[in-house]
Amino acid sequence: MNEKVLTEQDLLKLHKAELELLVEMDRICRKYNILYSIDGGTLLGAVRHKGFIPWDDDADVIMNREAYQKFLSVVDKELDSTKFYYQDLNRTQGYRWGYGKLRRANSEFVRLNQEYMPYQQGIFLDVFVCDNVPDNYLLRCICNFHSFIYRKIFYSEVGKHVERGMNKKLYQLLNQIPEQKLKKKYAAYVKFRNKKYTHTVKCLTFPACNKTYGYKRVWYEETIDMKFENVILQGCKNYDEYLTFLYGDYMKLPSIEKRKVHPVSKLAFPPDL
Repeated sequence: MNEKVLTEQDLLKLHKAELELLVEMDRICRKYNILYSIDGGTLLGAVRHKGFIPWDDDADVIMNREAYQKFLSVVDKELDSTKFYYQDLNRTQGYRWGYGKLRRANSEFVRLNQEYMPYQQGIFLDVFVCDNVPDNYLLRCICNFHSFIYRKIFYSEVGKHVERGMNKKLYQLLNQIPEQKLKKKYAAYVKFRNKKYTHTVKCLTFPACNKTYGYKRVWYEETIDMKFENVILQGCKNYDEYLTFLYGDYMKLPSIEKRKVHPVSKLAFPPDL
């Protein structure tokens, strides 16, 4: 499958759809007092650009496991199903990511090499979930290794198609693990990780930066209202510390060659956008 080069007009329309997703997420979370924060490039965009980073092609929010369980308990009855649908590991057959996606109905946004995934792939908002990880660094390293193994097994559905040589054979082997068995084992792993309260958390199957393998819980549980485009969303209260941890000198614009978007193979916008 060939990569589609996103034009400036494509990015503007993507941002419009993603803003709808952010607003819908915020509406539900505020109604039920569910704590979340915009995250990653979305948080950076709010601070540095007062909205989307001009060349960014996705949007992210993050919450802790307790908040996420509360969100799951209300999303089906609250979500405007004429415009949105929600996917995650335990509610979507064939879905193999450790975080959820709120998607725009009547749209298509397929990342390159994910054409093989057997579910709808509309324009999306990533919903990351923080689980407890050990405060002790050595134990956290062990936790990170276990999480890495799960991530690679989940990824095997893609890896068996796109990798080459021994990597391809390894992913083909990992992909023999039945999906439901894998998801059941992972659910037990998540439950185990959350037995003990910790000051350090992470999205288990998403790589953590800076080789610390964890993040401060307070970054996701102490939030403030932040202006984003023409709306107000929730963001990390101590955003300076958090963004410095993630990006270093985050107010400095990256060079043009580093302003990259994710490779995309299919893109279609909803007719009403």
